Amino acid sequence: MVHASPFRGPSGSGGPLSAAALGTGTSSVLDETLEPVYQEVLARNPGELEFHQAVREVLESLGPVVAKHPEYAEAAIIERLCEPERQIIFRVPWTDDSGQVRINRGFRVQFNSALGPFKGGIRFHPSVYLGIIKFLGFEQIFKNALSGMPIGGGKGGSDFNPRGRSNAEVMRFCQSFMTELHRHVGEYTDVPAGDTGVGEREIGYMFGQYKRIANSYESGVLTGKGLGIGGARVRREATGYGTVIFVEEMLKAKGTSLDGRRGVVSGSGNVAIYAIEKAAQLGGTCVACSDSDGIVVDEAGIDLELLKQVKEVERGRLTSYAERRGSARYIEDGRIWEVPCDVALPCATQNELNHADAMALARNGCVVVAEGANMPTTPDGVRVLMDAGVLFAPGKAANAGGVATSALEMQQNASRDSWSFAQSEEKLAEIMRAIHERCADTAAEYGSPGNYVAGANIAGFKQVADAMLALGVI
Repeated sequence: MVHASPFRGPSGSGGPLSAAALGTGTSSVLDETLEPVYQEVLARNPGELEFHQAVREVLESLGPVVAKHPEYAEAAIIERLCEPERQIIFRVPWTDDSGQVRINRGFRVQFNSALGPFKGGIRFHPSVYLGIIKFLGFEQIFKNALSGMPIGGGKGGSDFNPRGRSNAEVMRFCQSFMTELHRHVGEYTDVPAGDTGVGEREIGYMFGQYKRIANSYESGVLTGKGLGIGGARVRREATGYGTVIFVEEMLKAKGTSLDGRRGVVSGSGNVAIYAIEKAAQLGGTCVACSDSDGIVVDEAGIDLELLKQVKEVERGRLTSYAERRGSARYIEDGRIWEVPCDVALPCATQNELNHADAMALARNGCVVVAEGANMPTTPDGVRVLMDAGVLFAPGKAANAGGVATSALEMQQNASRDSWSFAQSEEKLAEIMRAIHERCADTAAEYGSPGNYVAGANIAGFKQVADAMLALGVI
């Protein structure tokens, strides 16, 4: 059966996505040497639409690379990159508060370890299936390479939905999930972190179960932990902060800055909240954010402390924010991309910003779009933005701050050390500035100056490809 992910978008769009909506229909022509590779991916992975999309997006950038480096084709580097080293699917049985036995499905896709142990988050969401995890794991390969840290790419998750579940139910699920996963992870093998639906609470429950089973306090086996159990400062903020730092670097390259800019941010989880926070620190004002039910528009600027209270403390909905904030209005099923802005940050989920949304952003004078989420812009949306001259930062570059800081957490765990917030934030800023420079320089080297998509794809690919060549055929 072909599985179409039935996620409900952050601005209220619902229903399964078609192949065309995911960009697996009409798109840019691939280099003739890469078309057979893509066709093989389609044949070997039927129905995994998001994975197809992620692979094609990278392959569209690699024509000049394989022409310049025939050794990559001779060693079948791209074919090997598109096939995970290991795919693990397992049953997750647990008991809810009424005593009823529930069954979910768990996944861990260990995609590529040429640069180091597999590294990537765990996602808990009803839309999760193998194709989602493979798309995320494939993206993670290049994101991790761009970070400059010695980590490979992987991803995991489950179709479990933590929303509306009690802490006890979430704990029992996490313990069951880790009971199987523990045999496949380790600080030198695979180091998971959090993702959608998995925060410090879930990571803590999983780490507790791992510690119990392994009879060892191996804090480096998971990242995104609370500070009291080996977590790192700035990890919660890292993805959102890093995305905005990348935006600031893009604008700086054009001789301007975020100061005085008006922004909108989709989502209202960790990434969105801390993107709003960092934008404010750099002089910008975010006037809208969203959740799966609708959007809040606050012309006075999003009240960050109220947003944190509603989302982080109360685990509530944005309707609660609007009820308490006189300057805010709530729009059920509203489209956040129709709110005029200079800077747009999609920070919610995959394929949330489509062709029509991109047209609205361009029409309203948007200057920059940077992906805080993984692949949140559809291929035709990306083309509209780039054709309109909007600066566009793909997620594998713009949101790499999260995994980079996870790698810094691994470093602190290994040395039994703990860095200050200021020290950690400066390291994050250094990494994001280096990623921007690397993407910009690579794009120019391969004849596409200003094209951050090409720069990110090529730079990440070459880092991994060269490591694979050095390791031989394995």
